[in-house]
Amino acid sequence: MSRPPFEPFTERDVELVSAQLGRPARDVIGIPARCACGAPTVVATRPRLGNGTPFPTLYYLTHPAATAAASTLEASGIMAEYSQRLIDEPDLADAYRAAHEQYLADRESLLHVEEVDGYSAGGMPTRVKCLHALIGHSLAVGPGVNPIGDLALAACTWSPEVCQCAPDQRGA
Repeated sequence: MSRPPFEPFTERDVELVSAQLGRPARDVIGIPARCACGAPTVVATRPRLGNGTPFPTLYYLTHPAATAAASTLEASGIMAEYSQRLIDEPDLADAYRAAHEQYLADRESLLHVEEVDGYSAGGMPTRVKCLHALIGHSLAVGPGVNPIGDLALAACTWSPEVCQCAPDQRGA
């Protein structure tokens, strides 16, 4: 099993992620996705935090405009539509289950954490619970891996190809 592909982080990345979150970033291990300006959009977080807490969310969406767009999309009720599609479309459900398995393999390649064994993110593999997590996963691994994350990203008013960062929050 190989380590998931993501860029190493810099101190500036940690500063930007902390500012994006409004709190100190915890246990950052990489930056799997960036804004067009270079600012972090998704952070990879250690599966067990330094204080011992299990942290199942390997790919964490941090970009303020992306998280706002995901929240707006969630408020629209689209998650119920996506969940119904998982019932109605067996190929979509199969691809979503494969995304879940890939997520687990990525996290397991870093560290086995018994408390979160079998749990991925966003409701995978059978429901749609958190578009933030699913969009973060899609951005981290690229299109074609998480079909629900891809659908949600396409439905967002935000795009990683257009910088919406505040001037002091832009990457290098």
